[in-house]
Amino acid sequence: MRHLALAALLALGSVPAAEARNFTWAFNADVLTLDPHSSNNTFTNTFMGNVYEALVRHNDRIEIEPALAESWERTTPTVWRFNLRRNVVFHNGESFDADDVVFTWARVNTPGSMARGLLGSIKEVRKVDSHVIEIETHRPFPILPASITQFFIMDEGWSRANNATEAANLAGQQESGATRIANGTGPFRIVERRPDERTVLEPHAGWWDRPVHNLTRVTFQPIRSAATRTASLLSGAIDANVEVPLQDIPRLLQDNRVQVIEGPELRTIYLGFDHERDELLYSDVRGRNPLKDRRVREAIYRAIDVNALVRTVMREKAWPAGMMVSPFLTGAPQDLNGRLPFDPDGARRLLAEAGYPQGFTVGIVCPNDRYVNDERTCQAIAAMLARVGIRLQLQSEPTAVWSRRTANRDFSIYLLGHAGLPLADSYSTLNEVLRTATRTTGGLNYGRWSNAAFDALVEQAAEAADETARRRFIRDALAIERAEIAHVPLFQQPIAWAARRGIDLRQAPDNRLRLWLVKVE
Repeated sequence: MRHLALAALLALGSVPAAEARNFTWAFNADVLTLDPHSSNNTFTNTFMGNVYEALVRHNDRIEIEPALAESWERTTPTVWRFNLRRNVVFHNGESFDADDVVFTWARVNTPGSMARGLLGSIKEVRKVDSHVIEIETHRPFPILPASITQFFIMDEGWSRANNATEAANLAGQQESGATRIANGTGPFRIVERRPDERTVLEPHAGWWDRPVHNLTRVTFQPIRSAATRTASLLSGAIDANVEVPLQDIPRLLQDNRVQVIEGPELRTIYLGFDHERDELLYSDVRGRNPLKDRRVREAIYRAIDVNALVRTVMREKAWPAGMMVSPFLTGAPQDLNGRLPFDPDGARRLLAEAGYPQGFTVGIVCPNDRYVNDERTCQAIAAMLARVGIRLQLQSEPTAVWSRRTANRDFSIYLLGHAGLPLADSYSTLNEVLRTATRTTGGLNYGRWSNAAFDALVEQAAEAADETARRRFIRDALAIERAEIAHVPLFQQPIAWAARRGIDLRQAPDNRLRLWLVKVE
């Protein structure tokens, strides 16, 4: 690889000083790791998308556009050829080429990687020449470009020099040379990292794309307290908050120095169950697993008044969900989005039929700083289920603890959300959340639900070149999962951001802050 001289690197361009601005923003949790392959946490992936890049990306309209690849074509039903962008440099000045893509593919396949589950359709990544690579899929996979938007490319030489040739196992609390430092090709480079305190970025002067932003320095601050985030924005300590508590919106709107940006998110919040263990970890039922019984799962579903959750917990700013994918995702069947009726009497009858006339006790794992009003949602659900005899033991934890617990399957019931990303397509949820868990599928199927007919339909959806047929397979698969009540969908949560007036954040339905589009007056 060629090393660019510092003068040449700087000459590639930077933001004019007269237009440049500092920008400080907050979220309710920190980035879990700087290793781009160790986490499948949406916020961590979002943040790292400003530092590392893939061959293609989604823009703020959730459209696929070129990134490290200038163009691509499908040469056979299972082979795609990507023409790589020339004159791209990593943050350390090393040039990007096909060797880096092939190396990254090998790294994604190491034991600690969480990115592998997103790329399960890929059989091989191979070099054709220095700026051409081929991706071969196991079977025809027409939506491959959408599936690789988080295939973040690393510099082979830097990774070897920093003992970072393998992804660090986040669930096992392992670290590598890429856990606390980063070296991507993206629009921003990390210049300071203090976990749970702040992460500081500066523009990558050698970025291949033309910046829309006018930022010279970006400071990210994880602020777990919602009240503190709001107070910090109103006092001017931060410029933007991309996790605004719904209850604080009226107060923020009273300040003419502040703007609130709202919209629907693609994310569906749901309850998942331990379908695998013969005896639950957290329950007073011995010798069996009541959650394996469909009648029990339906009882839980019917005991939850989602309209009340939307009205009281979410302040009328959420949308009841009848299926596990947002109706706004590509391929989502609109006719399956109706919910079963709220029916507590029916729930009691179902529990009695299943052999639990007095109900039972069971644990539920919830984050308290990951989703909008997540802990309050679980508390409200606990009160609803108590009325039919199901006594929830609430384990409410910060994201870092909760994410490790769910990844290690240390639960009986859990609250989770999925936005159909990175594809922005229904297939993403089917493949990642609902499909049988294997080395390459079902990476977020923590409850280990498994259905062969469902899996076969997902495979057909993956291979279908005809969009009408693909949508039919997606609908039929979702109908199976819905009929089994393998999970309990609750609602699509809202996006609520706030910022000083004069700041353009370019909010998108995937709830991703693209720093290269931020402008500060």
